[in-house]
Amino acid sequence: MLRQLYTPFLLVILVSLIIIIWFSTGSLREFYLNQCAADLESRAYLLEGQINQHIAHMNFDSINELCVSLGQKTSTRFTVILPSGQVVGDTDEDPLAMEDHSQREEIAAALRGQKGVSIRYSNTLQQNLMYVAVPSYHDGQLAAVIRSAFSISSIEKNLMAIKYKFALGGLLVAILAAIANLIISRRISRPLEELKEGARRFAEGDLGYRLPIPDTEEIKNLAETMNQMARQLDDRIRTVLRNQNEQQAMLSSMTEGILAFDKQEHLININQAALELFGIDKQEALGKSIQETIRNPEMQKMVSSALSSNEPVEKEIILTGNGEKYLQAHGTILRDGRGQAIGALVVLNDMTRLRMLEKVRRDFVANVSHELKTPITSIKGFVETLLDGALENSRDTHKFLEIVARQADRLNAIITDILSLSKIEQESERDEITLEYSCLKDVLRSAIQSCEIKAAEKSINVNLDCDSKIKAPISPHLLEQAVINLIDNAIKYSEPESTVEVACRKLDDKVEIFVSDQGCGLSPDHLPRVFERFYRVDKARSRKLGGTGLGLAIVKHIAMAHKGEVDVKSYPQKGSTFFIRLPLSNP
Repeated sequence: MLRQLYTPFLLVILVSLIIIIWFSTGSLREFYLNQCAADLESRAYLLEGQINQHIAHMNFDSINELCVSLGQKTSTRFTVILPSGQVVGDTDEDPLAMEDHSQREEIAAALRGQKGVSIRYSNTLQQNLMYVAVPSYHDGQLAAVIRSAFSISSIEKNLMAIKYKFALGGLLVAILAAIANLIISRRISRPLEELKEGARRFAEGDLGYRLPIPDTEEIKNLAETMNQMARQLDDRIRTVLRNQNEQQAMLSSMTEGILAFDKQEHLININQAALELFGIDKQEALGKSIQETIRNPEMQKMVSSALSSNEPVEKEIILTGNGEKYLQAHGTILRDGRGQAIGALVVLNDMTRLRMLEKVRRDFVANVSHELKTPITSIKGFVETLLDGALENSRDTHKFLEIVARQADRLNAIITDILSLSKIEQESERDEITLEYSCLKDVLRSAIQSCEIKAAEKSINVNLDCDSKIKAPISPHLLEQAVINLIDNAIKYSEPESTVEVACRKLDDKVEIFVSDQGCGLSPDHLPRVFERFYRVDKARSRKLGGTGLGLAIVKHIAMAHKGEVDVKSYPQKGSTFFIRLPLSNP
């Protein structure tokens, strides 16, 4: 910036000085020469007054003597020339030896009645002379031409000295001007450099930087304006970023999927919930068309409908792949601040859980109906048989009544388990289950004691492995019921004279209770569903063994009431291990 200001200004100053010096010296030389010409003219007319009578009487010797005498006294060369060009008097030369002068420039002008001035090199005197010739009249007729001349070498020397002084003065002025120009340029360029640096930092986003205010009024106003602009930009950008962050926070925290498309069906925004629903990457998806990002024909039709319709549209979308997902899509036109349509907005509600709950409800109703129907049908059938005459046969009557009693017990067991499960769910939802730090070993020992009779009937050993120091926040009677269900299952599906292991251990911030048997085990296909209500791997065997199909579902809901989880590992013909994992701290 300094060089860009300093160099042009310095060049302007130098060129101006050169022009001024050249013009001044030229004008001074012209002035000197004009003065010399006027002086020579005066001397010529002075000589004319003294030689008029001599010219009239043709007294050429006297004319020559006057030229020599006055010329030596005034350091001027006088020459008198007749109209014919004959020289009749000269200060420095013999007139008789001199050639015709009528063709000389100044003589020719004087012969025409004008003053003649000429500067040329004199071969006689070997130097530059200025010649001034004036006409001399007698009785109205041109009588002679009087020429005066002297050397201008002294004038040239004086002019050279003046030029030297001018040049020296100009150089001094140039140096002073260069210094002053440097100071002024720096004074101008420093604020400009600061403005440039400030503009660069503003462009890089450093809007907190403030320009120093210079003394120059114009640049001062510019600096103040730029600082004000930076403050306003900073405030506006902060407002925009705050609004954007709030918007992004709201979009990210929403469980609904939000997608925004432009008029060309290119994705312009998407929240985290939608990214997870479709399993796509935000950076790769933004700016691309829906056909490139979401390979779902129903979703593509939904966006097209939302863009082409002035009314909100709704559609149910099913996503396949990693499990089915049911989405309720709501689409509407997306408008800017002026109300102009700029695209479409699609909101997705994940209805998968509701659908699953609805399916569970339907399955539960169907299973309950089926489970209750079987014993009721059996009871009704045998009662009708008894009423039809079987009462007279005491042996058949006793047999039929035993069957009715067993079916009634089974019906009672199903209803009891349903009521227990319902009670656990209600208390869990209402946070009515009270948890207290209790020793887990006591709970496990009590559960084993409740199953000792069934285990003894099949000669099954139930072993306990639990550190008496392990405590956790639990509901003792609920956890005991869950463990009893697991032990009861293990005994049912284990071979006689086998072993059931009940153990407990700490895992970081959790405690794990597991019941392991050596029974028939489960195939991998059944593992994800074993904790569902009324789900049986072998329905015939389960009913034969007296199972209701709700035991493992009760275990799962008891674990969930403790903010825990259940799990199972099983291998066909090798046995199964069921896990209950509970937090060590009060959730």
